[in-house]
Amino acid sequence: MRLFNCSLVEERDRAVEAAVSAVRSGDLVVMPTDTVYGIGADAFKSWSIEALLRAKGRGRDMAPPVLVGSRRTLDGLVLSLPSTARDLVAAFWPGALTIVVEHAPTLDWDLGDTDGTVAVRMPMHPVALEVLQETGPMAVSSANKTGHPPASTAADAKDQLGYAVSVYLEAGPSKDLVPSSIVDCTGDVPVLLRAGALTLEKIREVVPSTIGPEEAR
Repeated sequence: MRLFNCSLVEERDRAVEAAVSAVRSGDLVVMPTDTVYGIGADAFKSWSIEALLRAKGRGRDMAPPVLVGSRRTLDGLVLSLPSTARDLVAAFWPGALTIVVEHAPTLDWDLGDTDGTVAVRMPMHPVALEVLQETGPMAVSSANKTGHPPASTAADAKDQLGYAVSVYLEAGPSKDLVPSSIVDCTGDVPVLLRAGALTLEKIREVVPSTIGPEEAR
C-alpha cells in the first residue's frame, strides 16, 4: 500500500505511473475526481470488480459506475448512443454528469447486476484523466465504506479502506463533496435519477424532455 502526493511535481508522474501499473495488475486504487475521491479498478477484470465491491461492503446489486478518459471511449462501450445522451455528453463532459446507457452486449466485463446497462462519466480532474487515458475504462465508486461519509482526501479514504487498496493518489481536499447528477438515457425520455451537481433545470436547458424521478413513477 502506497500513498503519493500528486501536489508535488516531482512525485505526480511517479504516482500516476504507480496507479496505472496497479490497475493493469488488477489491484485497486484511490484517486481524486472533480466530485469526491473514488476507488477504482479495471472495468474488464471481474476479480477486480469483486474486490472493489468487497472493499466498500457492497453486493452485486450495487454495480459501480464506469469512468472514461475521453468522450470517444463512450462510443466503444455502447451499441448505439441516443441523441439525448450525446447532447448531454457534449454539454457536460468532462464534468459532474453520469449517464446510464445500454452497453454493447459483446463487452467482456461483469460489473454486477446491471441488466445490460452501464453508468458512465468523464470526470474533470487532471490526475484522474491522466490515469484513465492510460488504463482505459475503470469501474469507480466513491472511496468510502458503504454507509460512511465520502472521503474528502486520499488520507481519509485510506483510513476507511486500508490495505484493500494498493495505491492512493492524494491531491488535496475535494472542493465539492456533491456527487455527480445521474440521468437515465435508456428509455424514450431521459430521467434524472439523482440531482447532484447539476439540477434538473440545468439539464433541461440541454434536453428539455428530461423528467424528474417523481414524474417517472
